[in-house]
Amino acid sequence: MKIQWNLILALIFALIVAAFAVVNVEPARMDYVFGTTELPLIIVILASALLGGVIIASIGLVRTMMLHRKIKQLTKENAKLEERVSELTREKITSNNEPAKQTDDDLSMKSGIN
Repeated sequence: MKIQWNLILALIFALIVAAFAVVNVEPARMDYVFGTTELPLIIVILASALLGGVIIASIGLVRTMMLHRKIKQLTKENAKLEERVSELTREKITSNNEPAKQTDDDLSMKSGIN
């Protein structure tokens, strides 16, 4: 459902940009470091919108890749911790099942030897 809303909003935004660009068709002078050029304003508007979309998509892609790397790292850490928990659980179970070992002090007290 979220994807559908994002798609609808993107289409509405694209229609607004397209309508704005079609209304502004007169030439615009562009000054660059290396010179100047005249382009129709529609080209400038559409190129700016496209460049903005590419920049935002790139930022989103980098963020997604970082999150996937973090998920992979946390998954490995979680597996190690789960293994440690099961190891400690096995140790606890085996220590509860073993009979208590009698020390020399316990034996001497039972036999009455000091």
